Amino acid sequence: MILVLAGTSDARELALRIRSAGYSVLTTVVTESAAKSMEAEQLPVQVGRLTVDDMQQLIRDKGVRIVVDATHPFAEEASKNAMAASQEAQVPYVRFERQSLSIEQGALITTVDDYKQAAELAAEKRGSIMLTTGSKTLKIFADRLIGLPDTTLIARMLPRKDNMEKCEELGIEQKNIVAMQGPFSKELNKALYEHYHVTLMITKESGKVGAVDEKLEAALEMGIPSIVIGRPGLEYGNLYTEFEGVIQYIEAQIQKEA
Repeated sequence: MILVLAGTSDARELALRIRSAGYSVLTTVVTESAAKSMEAEQLPVQVGRLTVDDMQQLIRDKGVRIVVDATHPFAEEASKNAMAASQEAQVPYVRFERQSLSIEQGALITTVDDYKQAAELAAEKRGSIMLTTGSKTLKIFADRLIGLPDTTLIARMLPRKDNMEKCEELGIEQKNIVAMQGPFSKELNKALYEHYHVTLMITKESGKVGAVDEKLEAALEMGIPSIVIGRPGLEYGNLYTEFEGVIQYIEAQIQKEA
């Protein structure tokens, strides 16, 4: 059994490729929505966040031989848990991560190391700020930006009930919530920027699959400054940005066991 920690569209595609290579696959995701996309491809799936202990138990119960970490580039905690569980259970760990975009610094693009730096820089710039980093770190930005003079925080996120409740708790008005599921085209990004009179856009460096380039291209064409949050600097060990590399790694590990 190959355990694939998934949840993104490219992770689903990788799981399908691994299955096509002749291996039994179990996927794990965090949300019911992600689970439905796995089930649509007849991929076995388990839903819910996994602690290190949870993952160790899953490895033992399912006879997992290799852990493939194909979580989102910013799912830092999930990757740390996967590496720790694999080490404790003494099974190989391999990381698949979508390729980074080459983002040039310039007058309109600033790259920062983390969310707090992004929030501080945004507080300096003020204006109409569109946040496209999701709900998980929304509090960091809301705490720093809401209430500042001449500043409006527009939160773009998935249309989920818990996200709307979080916005209400943090004081983000309904008129400043964009509850939509991407990917977003460059044209749609431009339309949203224009509608909200955006003067600053904040995003993560999630890679091309994460539609970061469409966000940035739209902002650049409209002369809107952007803050890009860089990926976490984790040491994964076995890291591949192509599906074939992961499959070759799996085949090599299985041959070692034979």
